[in-house]
Amino acid sequence: MSFPIINTWGLLSQTSLNYDQNPRRLLGRTLETLDYIHWSIQISPFPHLVRCPSYPSSPPSAQRSILLTDAMTIASLRRSPQYLPRPLTKRAYVLPVRRTLATVSPKHAKVTVGIRREDPSRIWERRCPVTPDEVAQLVQHLDVDVLIQDCDRRVFPTDQFIKAGAKLHPTLEPAHIVVGIKETPLNELVTSPVSAPGLRSGPSIPRTHLMFSHTTKGQPYNMELLSRFLGSQENPLLPRLIDYELLVGEDGKRTVGFGWFAGVAGVLESLSALAHVHLELGVASPFLHTPRPHTHPSVPSLRSALRTIGQNIVENGTPKALGPFVIGLTGSGKVAQGCLSILDELPIVNVAVKDLPGLVSNPDTDLHKIYLVHALPKDYLTRADGGQYSRDDYYKSPVMYHSDFDTKVAPYLTLFLNGVGWLPSFPRLMTNEQLVTALTRAAEVGRARFGTIGDISCDVEGGLEFLPRASTLSDPFFKHRPSSLLSHLPSVTIMSVDILPSSLPLDASQHFCGVLMPYLRSLIDEYRGQPGSREHLEALNVATVARNGELQGKHRELAAPVERWQASRAAEIASKAGAAETSLMKKRVLMLGSGMVAGPAVQEICKRSDVEIIVAGNVRSETEALTRKYSNAKAAYLDVHDVAEMARLIRNADVVISLLPVPFHPAVAELCIQHRKHLVTASYISPAMRALHERAQSADVLLLNEIGLDPGIDHCSALSLLAQLKRDKKRVISFTSFCGGLPAPDCADVPLGYKFSWSPRGVLNAALNGAKFKLNGKEMEISGENLLQEYFPDIPISHVLKLEGLANRDSLPYAETYGLGKLENLQTVLRGTLRYPGFSDLMHAFKVIGLLDTETSIQLRDWRDLARMSLEKRIGEQIGSDRRSFLSALSTVMAVERAESALSALDWLGLTPENVPCSTPSAISLKPLAPIELFTSVLAHKLRYNPGERDMVVLSHEVVAQRSLSSIDSATEVHTSSLVAYGNSEASAMARCVGLPVAFAALEVLYGGVQMRGVHGPTDKSLYGAVLDGLQAAGLEMKESVSKGPGMERVLAEGLRARRVAF
Repeated sequence: MSFPIINTWGLLSQTSLNYDQNPRRLLGRTLETLDYIHWSIQISPFPHLVRCPSYPSSPPSAQRSILLTDAMTIASLRRSPQYLPRPLTKRAYVLPVRRTLATVSPKHAKVTVGIRREDPSRIWERRCPVTPDEVAQLVQHLDVDVLIQDCDRRVFPTDQFIKAGAKLHPTLEPAHIVVGIKETPLNELVTSPVSAPGLRSGPSIPRTHLMFSHTTKGQPYNMELLSRFLGSQENPLLPRLIDYELLVGEDGKRTVGFGWFAGVAGVLESLSALAHVHLELGVASPFLHTPRPHTHPSVPSLRSALRTIGQNIVENGTPKALGPFVIGLTGSGKVAQGCLSILDELPIVNVAVKDLPGLVSNPDTDLHKIYLVHALPKDYLTRADGGQYSRDDYYKSPVMYHSDFDTKVAPYLTLFLNGVGWLPSFPRLMTNEQLVTALTRAAEVGRARFGTIGDISCDVEGGLEFLPRASTLSDPFFKHRPSSLLSHLPSVTIMSVDILPSSLPLDASQHFCGVLMPYLRSLIDEYRGQPGSREHLEALNVATVARNGELQGKHRELAAPVERWQASRAAEIASKAGAAETSLMKKRVLMLGSGMVAGPAVQEICKRSDVEIIVAGNVRSETEALTRKYSNAKAAYLDVHDVAEMARLIRNADVVISLLPVPFHPAVAELCIQHRKHLVTASYISPAMRALHERAQSADVLLLNEIGLDPGIDHCSALSLLAQLKRDKKRVISFTSFCGGLPAPDCADVPLGYKFSWSPRGVLNAALNGAKFKLNGKEMEISGENLLQEYFPDIPISHVLKLEGLANRDSLPYAETYGLGKLENLQTVLRGTLRYPGFSDLMHAFKVIGLLDTETSIQLRDWRDLARMSLEKRIGEQIGSDRRSFLSALSTVMAVERAESALSALDWLGLTPENVPCSTPSAISLKPLAPIELFTSVLAHKLRYNPGERDMVVLSHEVVAQRSLSSIDSATEVHTSSLVAYGNSEASAMARCVGLPVAFAALEVLYGGVQMRGVHGPTDKSLYGAVLDGLQAAGLEMKESVSKGPGMERVLAEGLRARRVAF
């Protein structure tokens, strides 16, 4: 693979970048297309890197180059505040070498198309609506940006899309048009508006989703999906839903679909099922060798295999015990055409319905042939008054017709292939009662008649009333006995796979893409405001189910099933909650605190109609904003120092949630014990809290802690994984867990590579804590003084993100907490915190300057004096208020290179002498405060998330285990459990990952599902199981995998050793 090297500034300059040549101002207006860039230019002191497997370090020759790789795109680079807030004297800006950024780049407005991954639960769904070849056409000739979600199961490897010009994106949120095959999973459906093409801000427009939505018949199981596109009133920003099934040509026939491939695959799966049925009868059929569709790479290969079976039948015939082999087929659309096409590889003889009785009863019928009866409606439908079938009359008055398929066709068939669709107003092909008739007559005709059915149309309880369910490609057929079936009649074997084309993913995807592209190009033109094909635009309008929050055209009749679903859902929620809507007594949850993570918790609790939540805090605007949109939520004002009012609120609650700062938790817990109320917090168990254990037990009170993200989800997921390993009788050798809340890569170009979705003070305090752990067989301890120097420079948990890690507190007790076994028998027990590279070094520089000092205090008059005055306290000497003096003083406590890097970061934060006043906290306390308090205010202001910016949560467990219980040298397995979540327009990832576990745990306690009492974390299965189930339903599911070989501990140990040597 080669990488073009481009001069950093193009025609701008070949010289070193000066302060007054800001690269973002020069490049920001012209670069629009996203590329994965390894930026080696010396431009920034904040090197949080994205892992680039091809380039672990910058080549010396590329000191001023941008290496464009085709690896992947991480996101758009927003025009963030400038690193250098004012022009200074012209001098070269020399900073650390390594840098990886994502940037953006078209010369005019671009439409963005997103290619969705299919539902992960559909393990056989490998199809893709757009091929890599067409992606190349879109990118190179239509100037379209194409985003794609990563998927290792897709028929086309992701790398092919990357080479074609697509870019990886985890959520496709920037896409104007989102294309997939089947329904979008509800937790992955993006309904928010998107910026108009070419604009990063300003007017928003609705996006468009294309899929087989399975909503147009009012299917109850998909009304929730449809409801996501609808509003209580017209909303021009809700997305448009286009259903492929409704795209038709001028002749009224469907133009986009997989029907032909369903027919081909359905024949093969049905023949395979038939051979199995015949084996049960003691007969080996030639179709025992029928290839299942997914076992061959393409349709031509399958044709060849079936042709061989056909030749065998020509030469040797079919078993005499089965009589003439008769296949029946219904339907005349694409499904039937696919069936007929693949059946042509057999020695087929076409017969008419009227000839069936004579064919199967004639002992001289040639068994070296396969007989096919293609039964059309005129062959089995008759009017109730005895009149003949007429197509026009049938579609005009379907209730006047009934089916005689059970007597005229079914009894004579060896295999029945159903390729005809059904609608509720039309007669069924066969009812349950008609199945009894068909099987009774089949038994009279001969052996093995009408015992196997391939229902390719797969309308559950539809055309074939006795079809109870769809089957899967993993288990394609099943035996079924409707309750109406008489005891002496045999069961029927049914093949009813509902995703048959998925077993032919290559051919099906290529065909589908070919017929879809004209419509997709018309949509692209529509987003650009350009005239498109009128024919295709009109077809797209007809195929639009919902738009602007309203059902369209004939689909307005779907309002009724949507309303029924909504009513059913409301009743279900009320039922699960254990109380009716009319119940006068509601359980009451008290939430203390209304900060950053409260929103998702309030929203989740308010879904329970029998629960009332009171949100109490000292910022009225926050508590009112959290509660005003819920009928079962109330706001209350509370000063945490008002013990009497807090006691009153706790006394009237059933469960208390405390989102207050950690120091307040013990006092709240005391009141909970006094009033016998359960308490839930997301914080670590402090010594003061642990001391309340026996008192809480005596009061029959649960004080539940550590149920946020870290701690919280990490505990729940680890305990679940370890419990499974224990059930599998595997012995744990090593346990490593890392977790971090970070800005999404496109929002991380700031000092520390960090932004705050919760209190900055918590992050700064964590940087002062010591740590204990065991790594690679050695117990280790890092003091709080050295934590930021003795970090792990490489955490190999992602092929995309480059991350560093800090050991997190004392990991050793978790050997007992998690039931890992004796510490001496474990190689590694380590819990850590994730950060982007550069965080630890820069935070250590801030610490050396004195900005994390908690013991001293400063009377500050100007924010630009904060760094200087903190350093003065640290070194005990006065420092001149000019920049040169401050840099000189900095150089006495750290290396010159590190001092210049720290100075640049402090410049950006507005904390250095001679700095031009910039955006800093407006108010300065009139009383002396510790430097850490003042620094917290600055970080909260400067490193906050701006509107539209996303955060990201990354959690990863690695457990190394052995199957053998005896030998430590036996083969090891590496079990991983990971979560990557991004914030959205409704809530940050951190708020969801902290607030939702708190809510799920509080509800489980509220409803009596947790029997623990005293001070605990989420160690009980009843609790962590309920939390994980709730998270999965909310789209925050842990993904697990297993591999062979060693874990990451060697990499961690070598990295830490290198840091200690450097230190």
